[in-house]
Amino acid sequence: MSAEPSAVVFDHSMPQPDKIATAILAGFDRHYRLFRYVAQQAKGRFENGDWHAMRESAKRRIDFYDQRVLEAVGRLERDFDLASLTEAEHDALWQEVKARYVALLADHRQPECAETFFNSVCTKLLHRDYYSNTFIFVRPGVATDYMDSDPPSYRSYYPATAGLKRTLRQVIIDFGLACPFVDIERDLRLVLRTVCATRGAFAQPFDVEPDCQIQVLSSLFFRNKGAYIIGRFINGTRMTPFAVPILRNARGQLFLDALLLAPEHISTLFSFTRAYFLVDMEAPSAYVSFLRTLMPAKPASELYTMVGLAKQGKTLFYRDFLHQLKHSTDPFIVAPGIKGLVMVVFTLASYPYVFKMIKDVIPYPKETDRKQIMGKYQLVKLHDRVGRMADTWEYSHVTLPRARFSAELIRELLAMCPSQVEITAESVIIRHVYIERRMTPLNIYLQHATDAELEHAVAEYGNAIKELAAANIFPGDMLYKNFGVTRARRVVFYDYDEIEYMTDCNFRKIPPPRNEEDEMSGEPWYSVGKNDVFPEQFGPFLLGDARIRAAFMKHHADLLTREFWQHRKERIAAGHLENVYPYPQAVRFLRRYGADPLKTAA
Repeated sequence: MSAEPSAVVFDHSMPQPDKIATAILAGFDRHYRLFRYVAQQAKGRFENGDWHAMRESAKRRIDFYDQRVLEAVGRLERDFDLASLTEAEHDALWQEVKARYVALLADHRQPECAETFFNSVCTKLLHRDYYSNTFIFVRPGVATDYMDSDPPSYRSYYPATAGLKRTLRQVIIDFGLACPFVDIERDLRLVLRTVCATRGAFAQPFDVEPDCQIQVLSSLFFRNKGAYIIGRFINGTRMTPFAVPILRNARGQLFLDALLLAPEHISTLFSFTRAYFLVDMEAPSAYVSFLRTLMPAKPASELYTMVGLAKQGKTLFYRDFLHQLKHSTDPFIVAPGIKGLVMVVFTLASYPYVFKMIKDVIPYPKETDRKQIMGKYQLVKLHDRVGRMADTWEYSHVTLPRARFSAELIRELLAMCPSQVEITAESVIIRHVYIERRMTPLNIYLQHATDAELEHAVAEYGNAIKELAAANIFPGDMLYKNFGVTRARRVVFYDYDEIEYMTDCNFRKIPPPRNEEDEMSGEPWYSVGKNDVFPEQFGPFLLGDARIRAAFMKHHADLLTREFWQHRKERIAAGHLENVYPYPQAVRFLRRYGADPLKTAA
């Protein structure tokens, strides 16, 4: 970035800053109206069981932000003579535009998101080497503390007055779902039964303080084939977060599927490995503030992202990263583990994320290039990640202090991706980078695992592959080094350069050899197409370790058969969307208290 501009008196013959500021805010307001409209449509789609439309609208919404930014840039370039301004005039104009913009946000319900939109428009209009921090919001210009909508973002209920069961019934009624329930009275009894079995915040289910409250966010959270009530139970000085998933059966009837009380279950619901929620929020900062009381360990950047405001999450993530740099001294180093053929990966020991850069030259046997790899990462961004693919932050033109880079990493960057770095005496400028949550590579985890840990990890590994397959994703390269183990001991896929849609794959059995020469040959005696997959070949590559093989064959022997993969492919082709439960099966009411055939979700 350029040096900070000197003070320049604004010339009133130049384009009017108030009109430019108003035009930028109009662009953001259009974006947020469309954003909310998609979330509002989700309720009707849930009630109608229109799962494909739900998924497609969530996918299309991800691109809304960039589309509105380009629209706003086009309008400014068309309506205002900005190109003819001198550098000094630019300095004066954009400082004034920012001041007018801040004034417009005084009573705005989404000021933090509008500031990020301003930054995006400004940096599109001005060249990276020119724009100054004076022109953009490096720090928030408008505080969002205690900001809320009218009516408020959450509703409060008082079970000490109305009774707990009646209060819970009213919570359900107030969401105004148009579908009938299978048996809401039974479901409420199961909720109370779960509360009775829970220790901690609940001494007894009806032992409530006079000021006890149930506070519930006013909008349902929609994702995949579920709707979620998100709230907190405040009883005296104790606060218990909770979430209640609502599902729909094949008859169009609703039922409460579980009561999630464990902090790890609620945190997993908002995991970075899952698709973004559709939720209608007038004041998103109020929703994020509420969610942070439920999940204090999650940064605001992740929560903004999980409610669909990925650009705001990206802004906050970068601010947090700059704060981390300022308050740490350890160097960027090459990430430990087996080096990949496609990416240079580096990290800070003190930072729970890794930085991934695409190599300039990708060696054999990989048959791909930068454009294809970026396309794969975009596919993952838009796809339903079903809790098994890590989300990434994507940045361009990132300037970092050279003094923080190890000599080994500098050599690695210059050798492997010289077109993507510019190194000066003071800085390392990275032209394109993905940032991803750091996990323990599965191959490293397995080396040090106990027998019980190994069996759990291998079972999780197979579950990850099966859930990806159900979501129409074939991982391609299934080596353990391409999977990571999270802090919650879940196995997640994070290497996307070879992923394909299941429906694009041709799953085959290896034909028997025609003669002894075929049997002895080191080369295949059969034709192999580009997207042909032979599941029986997975074993020799993956199951050389006897302990791993025993665990794998115990839990996932079917992954080595063509029949498993072909069956999944056929279900996808037939339009079937599998159920995805972002919480353990053991906490579901039908598993915990006995199955009910009416509770078979569509």
